[in-house]
Parts: sequence; structure tokens; C-alpha cells
Amino acid sequence: MADSGVAKAQPRVLIVLVVVAVASIAIDQIAKLLVVTNLQAGEVVPVVGDLIRFHLVFNPGAAFSIGNAYTWIFSILATAVTVFIIWFSRRIRSFAWAWVFGLLLGGTIGNLIDRLFKEPGFGVGHVVDFITIPVLPAIFNLADVSITAAMVLFLVLTIRGIGLDGKTSQSKPELEEPAEADSDPAGRG
Repeated sequence: MADSGVAKAQPRVLIVLVVVAVASIAIDQIAKLLVVTNLQAGEVVPVVGDLIRFHLVFNPGAAFSIGNAYTWIFSILATAVTVFIIWFSRRIRSFAWAWVFGLLLGGTIGNLIDRLFKEPGFGVGHVVDFITIPVLPAIFNLADVSITAAMVLFLVLTIRGIGLDGKTSQSKPELEEPAEADSDPAGRG
């Protein structure tokens, strides 16, 4: 059998990715169900004083309600991201990277579920957003928190040089500086 050059993920790593993704989806969808059941659209409820508030909105667009008329494009993009993560997961051999891709997959699917199955219809559904923090200019949900956490962890692992296999990349030896040339351009002494 020929080696494809792609290291296969360890089953335990894939299990972590799936568990993180499923937990992220479940927590997001349960929270959205509770909020939609208990709040009216536009209603604001302080949760931790004015630091964290619930403010139920139905968002047809992306972050900051950008692209409201292109909800179906976001559905297609989220589906593509989901397929890519599932395909790419076979390369992951690190538990830390399993968390990154599990959080990203869970957050993406959490919002995709809304786009596929919420009003006004399949593929153009509005995402349930409900968390607001005064220092942030957006209302978001727990799927967004998962995606953001994935990106923060992605940056940390990348900055630390940790590869998909969990090993840190060996720093390449620096090129040695050439010896300084003599001050005599003719090379005499």
C-alpha cells in the first residue's frame, strides 16, 4: 500500500474532536431553546448586572448583522467549512488541535442549524443571538463563543509553533553572518 504522505489521526484524538463538537452544539442549541422559550424578541434581561445581558435577536446576517440579504451564502459557506473540517480531521494527531477543530466544528454547525431550520425557511433561517456585553458592539451566541475560542487557541498553538502532530517545530538554524570584509577594498592587509 502506498503512503499518501498524510499522517492518520489517532482514534482518541478524533474522539476528543467529536466530543468537543457535539458538546458545543448541544450547549448552544439548549441555550438558544431556553432563551427563545423564555424571552421575547428585543427583550433585554440583566444576567450579571450590566456586565452580561440577554437580548434576544434573530440575525439574518453574519457578525454585526453584515450581509442580511445573503443568508443563503452563509449557509453554503458554513456547510463548506463543516465538510472541510471533517475531511481535514484525519491529519490531526494532537489533542490541542482536536479542541481547536472540535470547537470550530461545533460553533459552525450550531449556527448552521439555525440557518437551515429557523424561520423564515430552509437555508435562510435567522441565527438566534442573545448575549450582549457592553464593551462589545455585537450580540452573539454560544456557537460564536466556540468559534472565537477556537480562533484564540489556534493563534496560541500557531505562535508556539505546535503542529497538528502536537510537536513543536524545530527552529531553523540562522544563517551565519559573513565575516566582515577588510577595510581595504583591494584585500591588502
